[in-house]
Amino acid sequence: MTAFLLSLAVLIGGYLIYGALVDRLLATDSARQMPAYTMRDDIDYRPLAPWRVFLIQFLNIAGLGPIFGAIMGIMFGPAAFLWIAFGTILAGGVHDFCSGVISIRMGGRSLPEIIGSQLGKGVMNFTRIFSVLLLILVAAVFVITPAGLLSSMTPSWMDSSFWIAAIFIYYILATLLPIDRLIGNLYPFFGFALLFMAAGIMIVLFFGDTQIPVSFAEGFRTYDSRGLPVFPMMFVSIACGAISGFHATQSPMMARCLTNEKLARPIFYGAMVAEGIVALIWAAAAVAFTGGYDQLAAYMARDGHSAGTLVHDVAFSWLGVFGGILAVLGVVAAPITTGDTALRSARLSVADMLGFPQSGLWQRLAVAIPLFVLTAAVMIMDFNTLWRYFAWSNQTLATITLWAVTIYLARRTRFFSLALVPAFFMTTVSISYILCAPAPEGFGIPQTTATLVGLACACAATAALLIGRPVTTQFNPARK
Repeated sequence: MTAFLLSLAVLIGGYLIYGALVDRLLATDSARQMPAYTMRDDIDYRPLAPWRVFLIQFLNIAGLGPIFGAIMGIMFGPAAFLWIAFGTILAGGVHDFCSGVISIRMGGRSLPEIIGSQLGKGVMNFTRIFSVLLLILVAAVFVITPAGLLSSMTPSWMDSSFWIAAIFIYYILATLLPIDRLIGNLYPFFGFALLFMAAGIMIVLFFGDTQIPVSFAEGFRTYDSRGLPVFPMMFVSIACGAISGFHATQSPMMARCLTNEKLARPIFYGAMVAEGIVALIWAAAAVAFTGGYDQLAAYMARDGHSAGTLVHDVAFSWLGVFGGILAVLGVVAAPITTGDTALRSARLSVADMLGFPQSGLWQRLAVAIPLFVLTAAVMIMDFNTLWRYFAWSNQTLATITLWAVTIYLARRTRFFSLALVPAFFMTTVSISYILCAPAPEGFGIPQTTATLVGLACACAATAALLIGRPVTTQFNPARK
């Protein structure tokens, strides 16, 4: 329990202290003209109440990652708690907050345009393709899993195929309709279900007849059944619960709806911290429910068992039938409310790339229909393969975004290390992972060699930045 409480304290304290520091460096300004007003079209650019924007951002980013990713990631031992806590504060929060603010200052532009403004046209074009492919992967992944959970709670005629079709139809509508129609009205209910789930599980962890068998004194050895090392595997397994490039694809959507730049910290940094808390809760719940790491490994190894099975069993065992239904609905809502905005974000990214207006329905259809077809085609792939490539793509996009943020800050303040340090670390993680991950996912080369190559690439990128960046002679947070 001590490890859990310390990690929770880091998350809350980090938002209050470190988040305020990042806010000062970005110099958010309540007087800045916001795209929601200057570019209002009542389709994608529309002022929304801050609480709605927070819930939409939170639900956009809180897909399966902070739940399933945390359950799989805790198999790497107590180090998972540290990564969730410090990764969220030092990397994920900085990544989400800065990308959101930069988008505001660029008129709500999408992530590839943000990256291109700092890293050049070539990187922008690569990111355009890479990010759209990632968003399609997200949409495909986040149809299959909630459909399976819903089919386990409904009559036999409402099987997985039924729910896949129903969810996909909802995705089409959410992608095409004005943001305040489906997304703006449904998210408060979905948000309640997800927050109820997290709060209910936390109450049981604190006051129920259960213990969290996690201690930092146990060291940082892995409990993964495949014997995979903590570095770099854990840092990709727990993606959305600590840092995720997908989040930066979502921030521009809310940058188009914010009414005041001073709200950027609670919306972007705050939603990331809230997601970190959800990940922390589910990591703790997984080992507490099963009784320990070895027991969790045995549970997951049984035929028919998965992270989804564990979520179902924890929810109904700890919260009863009614609470379990609400909790599972919260878990179902998380991927659905990520998948719909993934396709919406893909539409906006392609439209920005083509300079194609989106005010008319036919214009939105022209961009969205090819995306729907590609998503449907990707859904026939094996889920485990989809998830693995989604996780690595997530962290790679986060790495590129962090380098863009680093350059943005380097041109404005001497204190750009707040972005440089996580950019360096995530470069090492992403390159090391794809090199040493077992085939066919990666190249399967030895961990030590892979790590050295990753470090060398991170050092080279840092050297290029330090040699080529414009020199900032004094701290000037007011510079935009």
